[in-house]
Amino acid sequence: MAPLRTHAWSYIVANQKDSTLFGNGDELPSNSSNNPHIHELIEGIGRRQVITGGAALGILAFLGAPLLPRTTEASQAAGLPRRQERLLFNAVPVTRADTVTVPEGFKASAFIPWGTPITGTYPTFLDDASNTARDQGEQTGMHHDGMHFFPIDAQNGKGRDSSHGLLVVNHEYIDAPLLHKNGPTVVNGKRVNANEVRKEINAHGVSIVEIRRTINGQWEVVPSARNRRITAATPMQIHGPARGHKLMVTRHSPDGTSARGTHNNCSNGFTPWGTYLTCEENWAGYFATKDTELPRELSRYGVSSTSRYGWETLAGDEFERFDATRKSSDAGGDYRNEPTTFGWIVEIDPFNPDSTPIKRTALGRFAHEGVIFAPTRSGKPVVCYSGDDSRNEYIYKYVSRDKYRPGSRNTDSLLDEGTLYAARFNADGSGEWLALDIADPAFRSACDTAGVSFADQGEVLINTRLAADVAGATKMDRPEWGAVHPDTGDVYFTLTNNTSRKEPDAANPRQNNAYGHIIRWREESRDYAGRRFKWSLFLLAGPQSDSQGPNGQPLTADNILASPDGLWFDNEGHLWIQTDMSGSQQTDGPFGNNQMLVADLKSGEMKRFLVGPVGCEVTGITATPDFRTLFVNIQHPGEGSTPNNLLSTWPNGSGKRPRAATVIITREDGRKIL
Repeated sequence: MAPLRTHAWSYIVANQKDSTLFGNGDELPSNSSNNPHIHELIEGIGRRQVITGGAALGILAFLGAPLLPRTTEASQAAGLPRRQERLLFNAVPVTRADTVTVPEGFKASAFIPWGTPITGTYPTFLDDASNTARDQGEQTGMHHDGMHFFPIDAQNGKGRDSSHGLLVVNHEYIDAPLLHKNGPTVVNGKRVNANEVRKEINAHGVSIVEIRRTINGQWEVVPSARNRRITAATPMQIHGPARGHKLMVTRHSPDGTSARGTHNNCSNGFTPWGTYLTCEENWAGYFATKDTELPRELSRYGVSSTSRYGWETLAGDEFERFDATRKSSDAGGDYRNEPTTFGWIVEIDPFNPDSTPIKRTALGRFAHEGVIFAPTRSGKPVVCYSGDDSRNEYIYKYVSRDKYRPGSRNTDSLLDEGTLYAARFNADGSGEWLALDIADPAFRSACDTAGVSFADQGEVLINTRLAADVAGATKMDRPEWGAVHPDTGDVYFTLTNNTSRKEPDAANPRQNNAYGHIIRWREESRDYAGRRFKWSLFLLAGPQSDSQGPNGQPLTADNILASPDGLWFDNEGHLWIQTDMSGSQQTDGPFGNNQMLVADLKSGEMKRFLVGPVGCEVTGITATPDFRTLFVNIQHPGEGSTPNNLLSTWPNGSGKRPRAATVIITREDGRKIL
C-alpha cells in the first residue's frame, strides 16, 4: 500500500464539496499506547546523527550488525582484490516516462489488465468502462497488487512446470472515477446507484487465472474451470480461535462462523501445501458507524462515522452490512460486528474452484500487508511473519502448535492452532517475540498491569493491536512487505516511511523519515520458533546525500529510491525491492516514477531494474520455477485520473483509460532473468 498521499486518487464528486467519499484510504494512526517507538530505543542518539555518509555505519557497528560487503573503492584502498560485479545489466536511469522501462536485453509486455475476461461469459472490456457489475465479476479486478504463480503441477506444494500454471492476483482497491463511464453517482453525499456499488464490490478481491506459454513464447489466458473471481461479496468461512465468537456474530451469520467477501487485498503469501494467502490491509475505512462510543475492536482500528466509498448509504442487506451502527438489542440483529470479520489473512485453494475461502483468525486481526513463511521442514512447526501497515504499528510472528508433515491432507490445524507474537526491538540489537496468548503468564501479567482484560483467546485475536500494546511491542515505521533469504534464513522487512517521527536513533537515524528503510533479523533458534533474534539495518532509502546502500555507502544515480514497499527474494538470493512513492517524491524529487531494484547481497551491488509509468505503484512479484519469466504488477497508473483528465494512458495509449496490469518480463535471448 502507498505511503500517505498528498493528493493521489482522492475524488470529490461534482457539487459535493463537503463529500468525504473516495478519499485516499490510508488508515489514520490509532495507536495511543505508551509503548516505545523504535526510534526511542537508544539513549544519547540525537538529531546530530541524521545519516550523512558514514554516520550510519557507526550505528550499525554499535548494533553489532554483520559486516557489510566492501565497496570496490574501499577494497582497493585497503589493498584487497577488486570485487567482481555480479549484476550484469545496465541500471535503468530515473525517468518520468509513461511506460515500463527495463534494461537493454530485456522486454516487458502488459498482461491481464483490469477488465480482462477470465470466466463466465468472458465479457469484453469496454474502453469507456461501461461494463456492468456482472461483467466486472467475470473480469480481472482493479489495481493489481500481491500475486503468486502456481505451476500447474503444484496442487500439493512445489511444482516445476514453467510454461503452464495459475496466476493468482490481489486487487487492492478501486478508482471509482475510472471504474464507471462518468464516475460514480452521488446525491447529497449518498450513493444512489446499486449497480455501480455492486460493480465496485466486484472489482475488489482476487483473480485466479490459468495461463500458458505458447509455442512462440507468448503467454495467454486459458479458458478454464479453474478461472475464478473472489470478490468483496464471496462467501467465506471463519476458522481458528475467533470462530463462533460473540464478537463475530452478525445478522448474516448469527453463529459467527461465516462472512461475506474480502477487500483491500494488499500483499500475499503462499503455503508449503500449495494454497494462496491474501491479506486484508486498510479494510477499516470501508465501514461507518453513527455510534458515539465505539468498542475497542472498532476504535483501535480506525472505524469512523464516514466510510471510504459510501456503500452503507444504500438500502438492502448487501450494502447495509457496511454500516456498523448498533440498531438492535443484540448483535444478531445488525452489523455492529461486520468490521470484526475483516482484517484477517484469507486462505484460498487456487486449484479447487468450488472451495470456500477461509479467514484464519489465529494469524491475528490488523492491517495485514502480507505474510511470509520461514523455511519449512518436516517435523518442525510452521512459522510466518506479517506486518501491520500503519504508522506506529507492529511486526508479528505466528508459530503453529502442530508440526508440518509434507503430503498431509489435514493442514487446517497448522494455521488454526498456534501462538501469535509481536516483536520488541531492543536498543542493543537484540529482539524478542512477545506472546499474545491468554495462557501465557507474562501476557496475563501485562494485562493485569495495564488493567486490560480479555475473556478468551478469540477476543485477544480480534483485538490483536490492543494485545500487542499491552504486551509492550515496539512501534514501527509502517511495516510493509517481508522476505526470507533462501540461503541464510535472515528475515528482511520494509519500513516505508514515517514523517511523524521527531527524534533519530540507531534503527531510524533520521528525523522526519520521508524515505523509509529496510531492517533485517536472524532468529536465534534454528527452527524459527524461538523467542529471541538479532536485528540490524540493511538499507536507508533516500537521495545520494541522505542514504546508505547494502554496500555501506551512499546510494548513487543507479539506485536512489524512496518509500521501499514490495520485497522478494528469488531462488538465487537476489533481493528485489519495489517502491511506492507518492506526491512530490514522484513529481518533483530526484527519484522519478516508482521503480523496482535488485540487490546482490554477496557483492553489495544494487541497481535499478525497472521504472513504471506515470503515477503508478510497482508492487507484486513472482516468477516461473525456471526463472525465465518474471511477473510484476503495475498498480494505479495515472493515479488521480478522471474520465476527462487522464494523467496516464498506460498500457493501451491513444487516450485510453489507464489500467492496472501485470507485466511479463523476459530476456530477449530467452535465458534466466539473472
